[in-house]
Amino acid sequence: MVTPEEIARVPKVLLHDHLDGGVRPETVADIAERTGHQLPVDDPAELGQWFADAATSGSLVRYLETFEHTVGVMQTHDDLVRVARECVEDLADDGVLYAEVRWAPEQHLREGLTLTDTVDAVREGFEQGVAEAARRGKVVHPRQILTAMRHQARSLEIAELAVSYRDRGVVGFDIAGAEAGYPPTRHLDAFEYLHRENAHFTIHAGEAFGLPSIWQAIQWCGADRLGHGVRIIDDVDTSDPDSPRLGRLAAYVRDKRIPLELCPSSNVQTGAAPSIAEHPIGTLAALGFRVTINTDNRLMSQTSMSREMSLLVDAFGYDLDDLRWFTVNAMKSSFLPFDERLALIQDAIKPGYAI
Repeated sequence: MVTPEEIARVPKVLLHDHLDGGVRPETVADIAERTGHQLPVDDPAELGQWFADAATSGSLVRYLETFEHTVGVMQTHDDLVRVARECVEDLADDGVLYAEVRWAPEQHLREGLTLTDTVDAVREGFEQGVAEAARRGKVVHPRQILTAMRHQARSLEIAELAVSYRDRGVVGFDIAGAEAGYPPTRHLDAFEYLHRENAHFTIHAGEAFGLPSIWQAIQWCGADRLGHGVRIIDDVDTSDPDSPRLGRLAAYVRDKRIPLELCPSSNVQTGAAPSIAEHPIGTLAALGFRVTINTDNRLMSQTSMSREMSLLVDAFGYDLDDLRWFTVNAMKSSFLPFDERLALIQDAIKPGYAI
């Protein structure tokens, strides 16, 4: 059995982590007190528990409501820099080697920042976090994914912003928010633009909504990856555990090696999976899907990459070879250029698991 100490030491790759879902409770409380943002509770410890309790409702809509308070304290240049810096520091402390952190610039304009102001602020914070991690002897490579909210109408604008910054730390684009009633096809103009610009994008799909959401994300929009995608299990017949049968969509996703950004704890919180022990990741990994492990929202799930890995080790008996497979899967699926991905796999990930 892999020990928690071994899990803490091995390098990790994180593809699905929300900047506004990983703010430290102490930071939320501190900025809220300074800016006058009203919180449900003021004590940082109680606040952290409030986020976890509010997110553990089985409802994606209720889960998303918690972001009113994290986004609310990320409205100025200095506060965005701080949150971004602390994000990188926390990931580095958890042994994350590479991370694609997503966030929605359009949600941070209440105090007069422009879209470019917000991206520059997060970039500055990331650079500070990398420098601080290096000072402590840790290596971390953070990148931004710019998200558009699927219930709004700014996706093309955000896609253009992502392309304009793709040589300055932004590696991709995403749409997020409640899936039901807001299909990805509402944003086809953004996805068509990204295709023309040879840009990468992922789409939140197959979390709260089922197979139609996944099908649209892939076949209509051409997503490189699926944000969550956990409901692809609905197209896998497991009535005979010894011989699962894949439906046409599931087979396509597996055979095309479309990465699944699975977030075990978050998927349980939102009702997309019944429990960690019954999470579809076990079946999907065994069937050879391009499975990756992610945190989604570290604050709301009170989690980290080490904790997510530990939960899966306990539930499925995974060993270090399995964790390395998940990590290499993630690095292969990242939006970095191929040579940079390969270098991190050969020079950092494989040696890091040889313990």
